Amino acid sequence: MHPTSLPTPQRLLESRPLFRVAAVLSVLVALVSFRFIPLGIETAFPVLEVNPDAGKTLLMTHVLSASATLVLALPQFLPWLRARHPGLHRWTGRLYALAILIAGLSGLGMAITAFDARPVAGVGFGVLAILWLAVTARGIWLARRGEIARHRPWMIRSFALTLAAVSLRLQLQVMLGLGMDYDAASNILGWSCWVPNLIVAEWLLRGGARARQGIATAV
Repeated sequence: MHPTSLPTPQRLLESRPLFRVAAVLSVLVALVSFRFIPLGIETAFPVLEVNPDAGKTLLMTHVLSASATLVLALPQFLPWLRARHPGLHRWTGRLYALAILIAGLSGLGMAITAFDARPVAGVGFGVLAILWLAVTARGIWLARRGEIARHRPWMIRSFALTLAAVSLRLQLQVMLGLGMDYDAASNILGWSCWVPNLIVAEWLLRGGARARQGIATAV
């Protein structure tokens, strides 16, 4: 296969199977986040049991804004939307960035309040919040400068960190199913919900998929 015919990282991320899986999981997690309506906040979010200082207002601000980021991120990976409706792409991107600003700051606040009782989790979630804000800000800044080719990789990294909400909920269910309590699980989740996502994003952006396919064709 000629190197120029190999899929680019952008095309890999926008491939239908990969995008559909990310889209379905993102929407499901966003919907599940509203489980507090029938269940009540304390029952729906056990984090309040181990971190009561987080406060309901801060928690709900984070939950609702983070859920919005999952939905608002999806249109950014639709090539036809960017081509046919660039204005809509820009406005959903701005709303996505605003939602991340709110979710990131509220998440950082929760990480700070969790530090005394669960320092490992507090540091992990705190680093996630800071990186999420910084990476997204970098991507938006490049877009405003018109450097779209440099803007896209940063937004891919941003989306990888956004998907931490999906990773966290999937991993949490496994951990709770194995008998772990939320306190112990959160110390792992503070890192495991986002570090692998970012590693995969960097692998794709640095041509890992191209290298793997090149090896496969050579064997």
